[in-house]
Amino acid sequence: MNDPLADNTDVYAFRNPANPNNMIIIANYIPVQAPHGGPYYYNFGENIAYDIHIKNNATTAYDDIIYRFEFVLKNEDPTTFFKYRLGKENVKANYFCSKSLDGGKTWSRIVYLGKVAPPDAGPRSIESAVGLNTPYDALFNAAIETSGQREKIFVGQVDDPFFVDIGGISDLGNIRPGNAPDGLAKLNVHTIAMDIPIENLQKDKKYASQAKNILDPDYVIGVWASASRRQMTVRNPDGTKTESGPYVQVSRLGMPLTNEVIIPVGRKDEWNAIPSSKDNPKFEKYFTNPELALYMDDDDFGKAVPGLAKLRIQKKSLGQFDFTNNANGLAGLKGNPALAGTALDDKLFGNYLLRPGQPRSVDLLPIFMTGVPNLRPYQLATGKNGNPLAAGKPLIHNFLPTFGDMLRVNMATPATPRNHPQFSSEGLVAAAALGLTTAPYNTNSNLEFIPNMDGFPNGRRLEDDVTRIELQAVGGAVLAAIGLWYDDFIPGTSESPVTPDLVDVLTFTTGVEKNDKPFMASFPFLAKPWDGFEDGHIKINCDINGNPISTVSAMQPGAKVPGSMNLATPEIMLKKVEAYPNPSRNTTTFRYHLAEPTNVSLQIFDLAGRLVASPVVNQNIKAGTHEVPVNVSKLDRGTYIARIQNGNNVLQSLKFTVDK
Repeated sequence: MNDPLADNTDVYAFRNPANPNNMIIIANYIPVQAPHGGPYYYNFGENIAYDIHIKNNATTAYDDIIYRFEFVLKNEDPTTFFKYRLGKENVKANYFCSKSLDGGKTWSRIVYLGKVAPPDAGPRSIESAVGLNTPYDALFNAAIETSGQREKIFVGQVDDPFFVDIGGISDLGNIRPGNAPDGLAKLNVHTIAMDIPIENLQKDKKYASQAKNILDPDYVIGVWASASRRQMTVRNPDGTKTESGPYVQVSRLGMPLTNEVIIPVGRKDEWNAIPSSKDNPKFEKYFTNPELALYMDDDDFGKAVPGLAKLRIQKKSLGQFDFTNNANGLAGLKGNPALAGTALDDKLFGNYLLRPGQPRSVDLLPIFMTGVPNLRPYQLATGKNGNPLAAGKPLIHNFLPTFGDMLRVNMATPATPRNHPQFSSEGLVAAAALGLTTAPYNTNSNLEFIPNMDGFPNGRRLEDDVTRIELQAVGGAVLAAIGLWYDDFIPGTSESPVTPDLVDVLTFTTGVEKNDKPFMASFPFLAKPWDGFEDGHIKINCDINGNPISTVSAMQPGAKVPGSMNLATPEIMLKKVEAYPNPSRNTTTFRYHLAEPTNVSLQIFDLAGRLVASPVVNQNIKAGTHEVPVNVSKLDRGTYIARIQNGNNVLQSLKFTVDK
C-alpha cells in the first residue's frame, strides 16, 4: 500500500478467443487510479523490475520463462507543468523487455524502447492542436509492439478490469447483493498485456494443434507476476535519489485474492517477498483452515455475517464428512483400499491431500497451490452413481506438481466464445453446473468440452467473477461438484442432490457480476482507460463543461420542479445499458418525464460545444413519460452531450457515447 508503483493488482491468463493458437497473459499494477490524475498522472516507475513468470516444467527448480519490463521516464518539455503540450509529453514512459529461459541467470532483450499508451487526460490534451493532436485510439493502438518471437505486447493505462463491491466486502463481509456498487468503477490501472503463441509457452515447443485432447497434461502452465525494487535507495539533499544493488522482490500475485484475502495482514510483507516458485509450506494453514470458512459456519461466526448466509460448508456430507475448520474432512479415509488409484492414494498424493484437522487440504489447497488433476475423485459426480471416489465426467486438468501460488491454466482447453449463449462469468462453476444438470453434457461421463471449462480457476478470463467463485469454493461448491453433497441431501432418501443448500450456493452473488465497461474484442482485450476530463469530472449542479444545470436530479422522478415551466425531474437517461445503449452504434433512446404539458427541446452537442443534432425542437409535449429514439449512426465516434431544454433554460444534461 505504501508503494503503489510496485503493487501487483491482478493476473489473467486465458486462451485468445480471437486466435486459438495464442495465449493472453496480463499483469496489472498501480491500483485505484482516478482518471483525473493530473498534472502528472500515473505511470510505471523507474528502477523497478516488473516480471511475468511462467512455469511449464515441474522438473526444473526455477521459473522456465520470465519476461522482465524496465521503464525509463522522460520530460519532453520541462518548461510546463502540463502533462501534454504542443505535441510533447512529460513523464513519458518507454520500456525495455527482456526474456530469460534459465530462471533469471541470463537475459535476452526482445523489445527496445517500447511505446507506452499514455493516460487519456481529455480531448483538449489528446486530440487538439495544442495537445498531442492525435486521436486517442491511435495512441492506444500504437502501443502494441511485436517481438522477434511473435509475442505481441501492449503496455499502458487501461480501465481496471476487476469488479467487486470492495466497500461492502471489506466492511466485515457486509455483502449487499441487491444494491451493490462496483467499488472500482471508473478507475484505471496500468497493464502489461501479452499475446503469446502457445508453442512459445509449451515445455516441448508443441503447437496448440498437437494437443492429445482438451485436458492434455503437457499443456499446463503456471503464471504469476511480481515487482522488485533495487536493494539500496539513497535520498540526496538536492531532491534526487540514487538507487543501486540487486533487485529485491516486494510484491507478487498469482491466484486472485490470495494475497489480498487469504494471507493475513501480519504476514503480507513476508508473503510478498517470497517467489511463488519457492513458496513456504508454513503458509499452507491459511488454505487448509481458511479464515473465511469461519463466517460460513454457525458454530463459529456465521450468524454474525448475514451477507454469507447462503454459503454453509458441509458438516455431514453423505452423512459423515465434516469440512468445517479443524474437522477431518476426508482424512479418516487415509489408507482405505477404496482410495487405490485415486489422487488420494498414499502412492500418489494422499499424504499431501489428506490431513487430520485440515479439511480443506483436499480441495482449496490443490486449487490454489498445485492445480487439480484429472484423477478420481476430482471429476464431476455425473456418472459416479453416488460414489464420489468413482470415475466421473472430466472437467479440469491444470495440475502442475510444483507447490506455489500460481494461476494455472491448461492451454489445450478451448476458449468459450464470448457470444456463446452459455458463456458465464462463473467460469468453472458454470461448467460444473452444466455438466451436472444440463443435456447433453450430463447424459454421459465422457471427456468433452463444456462451455466455460476455460474459466477460472482453469486460468482466468477478464469476465470471470473471481470474488463470487472463490467464495462459492470456500462454501464447498467444489466438494459438491465431485459428489460430496450438502447436508440436506440424504443418501437413499433425497430424490436429487440439487437441494436447497446447493441452489443457495449456485445462486449466491455479491451483486457485482461484470465490469463497468465492455471489454475489447481483440488484443489487448482490456477496455481503454477512463478520460481524465470527462470521466473524472465531478458533476455537482453543472454539466461536463461547467454550465449550471437544475438540481432536479436530487428530486423524485415525476415531481414538479419549482420555476421549471412545468418540466418534471427527468428520469436518468441511458442508465440501463441494456435498454438505452450507451455506447451506441446506431440508435440511442432518451427518456424524460413531464408533470404537466409544456414546450420541450432536445439538443445534442459535441464536446467542443457545437450543436450536431436537434431531435426535438420546441414541441408542446403532454404530461407523462416520453422516449425519443435518435439515429446517431452518422455522428462521428466520440462523446456527446444531450440537453433537455425549455426555451433557453437547460434543465438536464447528460453525456453519451457513439462507438463505431
